[in-house]
Amino acid sequence: MIIWLFGQPCSGKTTIAQVLKDKREIIGRPHLIDGDEFREIFQNKKYGREGRIDNIRKAVIVAKYMEHCGFTVICSFVTPYKSMRDEIRETLGDVRMIYLDYQGERGRENYHVEDFDIPLSKEENFLHLRTSDLTLDSCISKIKSIL
Repeated sequence: MIIWLFGQPCSGKTTIAQVLKDKREIIGRPHLIDGDEFREIFQNKKYGREGRIDNIRKAVIVAKYMEHCGFTVICSFVTPYKSMRDEIRETLGDVRMIYLDYQGERGRENYHVEDFDIPLSKEENFLHLRTSDLTLDSCISKIKSIL
């Protein structure tokens, strides 16, 4: 199984991914692929459209391989473009997409992706969690319900 958390920076992706990783009773054998760490490994410092697409395509390949090896893969990437989310679904098949958004200021708004395609439920199949309105436990409970 692959769980793909996406949303603007500072929406809670990494926090939720790390908690999920520790929930072996839910996840089984977890492996976390975090966007920031992934960029470090591949030394991708391009935060424009091309750099983001390249980073995500590499992550999809790694996630598919790790799933093949028996891991439950948790991916935490901004994933701002609908075309990329569609490509992820097409390539990975049974992937659980979870959109996180946070209303209010968190101090990292200057890192937000200006051309982020906000997902529409009628166009994309995903779980939407407004992390500004939910506790961490509530988020984990809602994710558990779709696994």
